[in-house]
Amino acid sequence: MAEDDARDGGDDEPQRNDRDERDERDEKEPVVPYRGPAAPGGAFFTIYKPGQGYWTRMGTAGAAGIILFATAIWLYQNLPVWSDYLREHRSVLIGVLAAMIAGAATLVYWIMNKPGNADFLIATDSEMKKVNWTTRAELIGSTKVVIFFTIAVTLLLFIVDVLFGYLFHFLGVLKSRPF
Repeated sequence: MAEDDARDGGDDEPQRNDRDERDERDEKEPVVPYRGPAAPGGAFFTIYKPGQGYWTRMGTAGAAGIILFATAIWLYQNLPVWSDYLREHRSVLIGVLAAMIAGAATLVYWIMNKPGNADFLIATDSEMKKVNWTTRAELIGSTKVVIFFTIAVTLLLFIVDVLFGYLFHFLGVLKSRPF
């Protein structure tokens, strides 16, 4: 017993190791729950987890914008065909399309800002940062290899096709000349 007390310094405090000190350093302040649009009392135009997943959110918004723009063009061309009133009143048609675009853009914003969807976009953005993208030189080299083998296989298949054509002509299976 006395030897144990001498080894650990003789005090009655429990021994502390490096792991305990690391755990204390790694302790963080409690996380405050986010009060965004999905939380009660949050404003509609509050962005859920701002600053995270920026590029995937912008890409999604851009793709939605392209789809909305193409849909608006299609409706602008086809609604007058379906409605005599809209054919005669282009300003009403443009107003209807503007309201449709505004409503659809608001819907897209709401869908993209839902916590589950936003977390998916944020996770996608973090995974895309882990991708090992090829360099320009590797891309050019790989493209050259693909083009070369495509041409080589095409020529090989052409030669085999011609040879089989002549073979079947000489055997009498084909009645016309192969070339």
